[in-house]
Amino acid sequence: MKNADIKNLSKEDLINQLAEAQANYSKLKLAHRISPVENPIQIRDLRRSIARLNTELTNKQ
Repeated sequence: MKNADIKNLSKEDLINQLAEAQANYSKLKLAHRISPVENPIQIRDLRRSIARLNTELTNKQ
C-alpha cells in the first residue's frame, strides 16, 4: 500500500489491514523456510508495509 492510501484509512481499517498483513507475513516467512519463495522481495515489502501501518496507527491514536 502507498502512504497516501494508508493515511486515508480509518483507525478500524488500519487495525484490520495490519492484522491481515501480519498474517500474510507469517505465512510467507514459513513458506520461504520450507522452500524458497519465487520473489523474496515480497517479504521485505510486506515487512515495510506493516511498519507503515503501525506508524500511521500510532499517529492516529
